[in-house]
Amino acid sequence: MKQGLYTCTANRALTHDTYEMKLAGDTSAIVRPGQFVNIRIEGLYLRRPISVCDWDGGSLTLIYKVVGEGTAALARAQAGARFDLLTGLGNGYSTEGSREPLLVGGGVGVPPLYGLCRAFRKRGIVPKVFLGFRSAEDVFYRDEFAALGCEPEIALGSEFVTDRIAAKAPVYDAYFACGPEPMLRAVWKSLRRPGQLSFESRMGCGFGACVGCTCRTITGNKRICTDGPVLTADELIWNREENA
Repeated sequence: MKQGLYTCTANRALTHDTYEMKLAGDTSAIVRPGQFVNIRIEGLYLRRPISVCDWDGGSLTLIYKVVGEGTAALARAQAGARFDLLTGLGNGYSTEGSREPLLVGGGVGVPPLYGLCRAFRKRGIVPKVFLGFRSAEDVFYRDEFAALGCEPEIALGSEFVTDRIAAKAPVYDAYFACGPEPMLRAVWKSLRRPGQLSFESRMGCGFGACVGCTCRTITGNKRICTDGPVLTADELIWNREENA
């Protein structure tokens, strides 16, 4: 984990409530797709955790949805604004061992999968990508995935992303998912393969001190901010409940 000041270089709307912010600064603590940052917003007590969409040696890209006071303030930020960030938080995804990966994202669970897709492409692997959104107006980053050579399958509204996956019956050896918990649960029920799932949680500190984001697993309590946000499919408690 590193703390530092970062400069906003661009902040644009992708949809009516989803924004992409680019920040310049030290990204050396970010080593895996799926990690997140904790950003301090002036006038607010708690930092806001936001997953990293992409990064390089001197900049990072965040995608966030406006859901409250903090993210609304971020949406108003202009180029040149400075933010205090904790970076390199969370464990992220591991790309080792998979040659035919399936990436499944829903809504603001899509951004970390873009960085994961890039990581696989650097290894010469072309993932299959399925993305779910509420409506056509909510779709973002379709072209960005396509530019990586991974044209995504898009599911909208009641056409749940897992239904589209079942219909296409892709060949894959492992899946990597990020999105709301109901989607993650449905993905686990549908995809009987090794999986890595990234969870969202309210966080007080973001680095394990407050123990406010603890969840139960088959190996004991784990903190989403440090032991997660990525957990394996076989360690989740509701996996056992589904098999009962």
